[in-house]
Formats: sequence, C-alpha cells, structure tokens
Amino acid sequence: MSVKQISAFVENKPGQLAKFTEILNNHGIDMRALSLAETEDFGIVRIITDDSYKTATVLKDEGYIFSITQVLAVEIPDTPGGLFQVLNVLREKDINVDYMYAFTARKQDVAYMIFRVADNDAATEVLRQNGIHLLEPDDID
Repeated sequence: MSVKQISAFVENKPGQLAKFTEILNNHGIDMRALSLAETEDFGIVRIITDDSYKTATVLKDEGYIFSITQVLAVEIPDTPGGLFQVLNVLREKDINVDYMYAFTARKQDVAYMIFRVADNDAATEVLRQNGIHLLEPDDID
C-alpha cells in the first residue's frame, strides 16, 4: 500500500518556506513528514499530510506548482542495521531507491521512512515477503 506525497515548488528566497507552512497552518493541515531539496532558484518541498486532497486543493488555490506521487511508508526497527535490512531486501530484487527521508515515529523502537521507487507494487511485495511492515495511509493520519 502506498501513501500520497505532495511535491511543491517553493521559491528559494527568505521567508518562502515559512509562507508555505503558514498556508498549511491556516487551513488546519497537519504535516506528517517533510523533505526539502533545493537548487539556487527554488526548492522542492515533499510532504505527507493528514489530508492530501485538502492540501492539493489549498496549494492549487494559492498558486503553487505541485505534483502528487505515490510513495511507500515503511516501518524500520530503530536498531543498528535496521535501514540496511530494508535496503538489502530491495537490492536483492534489483529495486532502486530514487530517494528517501525519515519522519517521526509514533511507536517506540521503530523509525519511519518514506521511499520513492520506480515500481511500488514490486517493492511492496518483496518487503512484505520479508516481514517488513508498510504503513497504511490511516497509520500516518
């Protein structure tokens, strides 16, 4: 099962990220995960929120350019080698990770990671076959 990630372009100038998060705050949108990648002129803010439809509607109304991508949310043991176990399972099946980032776990002794891969279905199958727990959208909301 995958979750919806919203990737929005934000101008790389002082205060623009604060403005972006203020808009979400003003509409009662709760961010569950965030990643920021930047270039000289703009940043790409990748977020998982409690309501992706509402978030997309608000961003559209505010004039942001954004896309919605299906990504995998994976529960990883919070122990040395926990991330290696997941990455090794993907490596053995020749599944490339395009990017990933962590977000706050609500359970003790686990870490949560977002993975962007080319084939979510193949990655989901191989991870589940190896006993790796994938989060459902309700787990994040």
